[in-house]
Amino acid sequence: MIQLNKKFWNDKYLKNEHSWDVGHITTPLKEYFNQMEDKKLRILIPGCGNSYEAEYLFNNGFKNIFVVDYSEKALSNFKKRVPYFPSENLLCIDFFDLNMELDVIIEQTFFCAIDKQKRGEYALKMNNLLSEKGKLVGLLFNVPMSEDHPPFGGSKEEYISYFKEGFNFKTFEKSHNSIKERSGRELFMILERK
Repeated sequence: MIQLNKKFWNDKYLKNEHSWDVGHITTPLKEYFNQMEDKKLRILIPGCGNSYEAEYLFNNGFKNIFVVDYSEKALSNFKKRVPYFPSENLLCIDFFDLNMELDVIIEQTFFCAIDKQKRGEYALKMNNLLSEKGKLVGLLFNVPMSEDHPPFGGSKEEYISYFKEGFNFKTFEKSHNSIKERSGRELFMILERK
């Protein structure tokens, strides 16, 4: 099994090997963001990569956005593209070492990139980071994928087993507006911290 460490992810960006990056914000998240009204929400995007989501939110008046990635190169790419984004909100640390309180956490290809053995820990960490009634919002792949390297797929039933203890399921269904390349392969979720 490959080591999904800081070097692994930084090398991906240094070598421009990030085929999961579609080059823009995806439709399900864009439409969700468009209906969000409270611009003061504290929002986190873990495993942010090039983070078109953070750019979109920031350009639409949300200023309390934090992005986290193992890869210094990914964060550097983002800062070059969005130079006015506050540098102190670019966090180059292990997601599991975060200690902050957030209102919304956005899931976009982070869950499928972590070691499958850490999925239960991911659900617990999300719960710990969110404020009361805070939300975990985003997309999960609902298909089998690679077993020995990311992206790792899964199933709705598997995901429910991780989240059922700490979250109320507001929405957890097949995404109706996925981008063409991911159509029929994603679940859209809005999970609220219990």
